[in-house]
Amino acid sequence: MAGRIPDSFIDDLLARIDIVDVIQERVPLKKAGRDWTARCPFHDERSPSFTVSPHKQFFHCFGCGAHGSAIKFLMDYDRLEFPDAIEELAGRVGLKVPYEGGRSPSAPQSDAADLYTVLDQAARYYQRALGESTAARAYFDSRGLDASTLTTFGLGYAPDTYDALRSALGTSAQRLALLEKSGMLARGDRGVYDRFRDRVMFPIQDRRGRIIAFGGRVLTKGEGPKYLNSPETPLFHKGRELFALWQVRQAQQKIGRILVVEGYMDVIALHQYGLPQAVATLGTATTREHAEILFRNCSDVFFCFDGDRAGRQAAWRAAESVLPRMRDGRQAHFLFLPDGEDPDSLIRQEGSSGFEQRLSAATPLSEFFFTHQESGTDLRSADGRARLAERCKELIGSIPEGAFRDRMQEMLTDKTAIRWSLSASLSPQMREGIEEMLDERVAQLRGAPTKLADTRTVANPPASSTDAQRSVVRYAVALLLQHPAFIESAPPPPYPFAILRRPGIALLIELLELCRARGAPNTAMLLQQFEQREEGAALRKLAMLPLHGDAGALQREFVDALNVLANQTARQRADDLIAKQSESGLDDGEKVELRGLLAARRR
Repeated sequence: MAGRIPDSFIDDLLARIDIVDVIQERVPLKKAGRDWTARCPFHDERSPSFTVSPHKQFFHCFGCGAHGSAIKFLMDYDRLEFPDAIEELAGRVGLKVPYEGGRSPSAPQSDAADLYTVLDQAARYYQRALGESTAARAYFDSRGLDASTLTTFGLGYAPDTYDALRSALGTSAQRLALLEKSGMLARGDRGVYDRFRDRVMFPIQDRRGRIIAFGGRVLTKGEGPKYLNSPETPLFHKGRELFALWQVRQAQQKIGRILVVEGYMDVIALHQYGLPQAVATLGTATTREHAEILFRNCSDVFFCFDGDRAGRQAAWRAAESVLPRMRDGRQAHFLFLPDGEDPDSLIRQEGSSGFEQRLSAATPLSEFFFTHQESGTDLRSADGRARLAERCKELIGSIPEGAFRDRMQEMLTDKTAIRWSLSASLSPQMREGIEEMLDERVAQLRGAPTKLADTRTVANPPASSTDAQRSVVRYAVALLLQHPAFIESAPPPPYPFAILRRPGIALLIELLELCRARGAPNTAMLLQQFEQREEGAALRKLAMLPLHGDAGALQREFVDALNVLANQTARQRADDLIAKQSESGLDDGEKVELRGLLAARRR
């Protein structure tokens, strides 16, 4: 797939990086035996529960469950996208990140560095032009912005001519091409000319602080819209970027909440007057990508909109985008402003304390959801209640499983007195999974063995022989995951237990093949392969499973576990042949095979 980073490069990168060095630059670590510990940077705690293992190249918090490789740490702590985290680590060791088939259409192209450079130069040009424009400085003065705020946001001014920027920066054909590709120049009847003219300028930065686009506001009633943003470019995709997210992250290491407002000046005023938590979408409705970025940076998001019809419609579009991202622990609220007011005007009038009071009274997502959906519906009639249920079913079905979706379903049931099933809105695979979980629960209540295995190891075997067999698989996986070098003592493929009908066998085989193919990587490398897969959560738990004994003893236990699995496979084959004999009989070869298996079992 175009733009994909090869797994082999990620393995090589993680082999060269020491996770302790990466984390210690950001979090003070203390040595504790073979590992390092600290108070977790991802949640508040008094005593350290955050552990970094140099052996596994893996971090884990026993308090909040945060975990992963150096890549995952940068994604969570520095709030980087996966490719950006890779680029950051690669830069530490002087590697160039390869992309299969080139960068994807949504990623910067090969001349990205030149585009970043020309956009940075444009920002500096606009900042110098601001110092030379009385009208532009007067506008910012009238909005109450101080010098520090002008600097923090890099504000500037685009002169009122068609070729000011073009003449200043377009010194060659290559430079002109870069300016046009970056969206700074437009092409029309006048040829190639400055896109922004007679506008105060707001640089738009990505999550690494690099300028990727601009927004501009007209000073006079000239041609064009009041606000103008850069067009979509190789660097800028407005549905995935938020104005001032970089400044929010610089203002506070741990972000407690984010306020989403509609305008550049709303954002800047909130920052200047004591609430450096505001961001804005860029001339577009809130998208699902926006919602994921917001929640990746904090767990509480407040949307601030005008209280008129347009504002409530914008709020509803935001709610629709947020619902599929509402995993447990996340919260969304909606603040509707008085007529004629915006965050800029309100915080100047009421200060940060007054605005805080408004935020404390903001409407929770669940309440706003049902208020919107009940509009125009008569809940006194059965038809009205049925209509509400139908309106809400699909949207509630889009919420990830968890307490919030359960609560939304309860609220709908209370309002409609209709018991309805989410399964109608789920895929066949999801319905099958839910039915399987229900079957597992029934089996547990009856005391029967279930398909879902617990985390007990061979050292502490469960009572049921079936569960004990499954624990052998799990124990072998845990041993190999924490000590990939044990692959040296595993038998060569084909593995005799590959046909064993036990949960986890396919995963064990995959891990064995990964370790053999990649030269016994470390724990972090193995976990990285399963980061986006369903098995990832179970493997992360096994990576932290306490294993008692020195490396030699554990390696012998690993070999023993594989031998047990091979013996179970032989028993399974014998049982299959016995069943076939009673049903349809065996041929001569199968009779010989069965006699040998039974003799081996007796021995």
